[in-house]
Amino acid sequence: MSYAIIGFGNIGQALAKAFSRNGIEVTVATTRDPESFAANAAAIGPKVMAKTLADAVKADIIFLAVRFEQHPEVAKALPAWQGKTIIDVTNAYGVPPEQLGGQPSSKAVGQAFSGARLVKGFNHLVAATLAQDPAVHGARRVVFLASDDDAAADDIGALAEHLGFAPIKIGGLSEGGLLVQARGKSWGHLIFKDLLKFDA
Repeated sequence: MSYAIIGFGNIGQALAKAFSRNGIEVTVATTRDPESFAANAAAIGPKVMAKTLADAVKADIIFLAVRFEQHPEVAKALPAWQGKTIIDVTNAYGVPPEQLGGQPSSKAVGQAFSGARLVKGFNHLVAATLAQDPAVHGARRVVFLASDDDAAADDIGALAEHLGFAPIKIGGLSEGGLLVQARGKSWGHLIFKDLLKFDA
């Protein structure tokens, strides 16, 4: 299984740290030349590879960590996204609900990435928290996952566990997904909730 993070701002770098901490190779990319952020990638760890967007979209599992407004541009990198799993880490704060046709922002992302399996996740924590080791005081930091594809949610849940997090599935995009999405000028109820799960 191959992994990529598209977007290398604070959230993208926090995700890259999670992969590096666990010795898992991950490609990082933006719409810019990879040379412009290669040094930052190398500083995180030797398995964080700065590559072009065209290289990054070859991965099986792709974290979409760009600004919400940029997702249509990224989606143009492939004519179809069958066989890919997209983890939507975007937050559509400030985007009017009517611009989304009244649907959850992840539904709009899913339409742009035609054919992909889509999971909403890893977006409810601020970057500084997401960047930390998720093992805290004998517990693991929670990440919420929402998807209309149960198998995809299970796969990303397994990856989250591999990265040291405690995944909690919260249902489909139109139900649980709304708890972790921004709508207009409001945030979902679970956004910014930094929760820990103690394993029995």
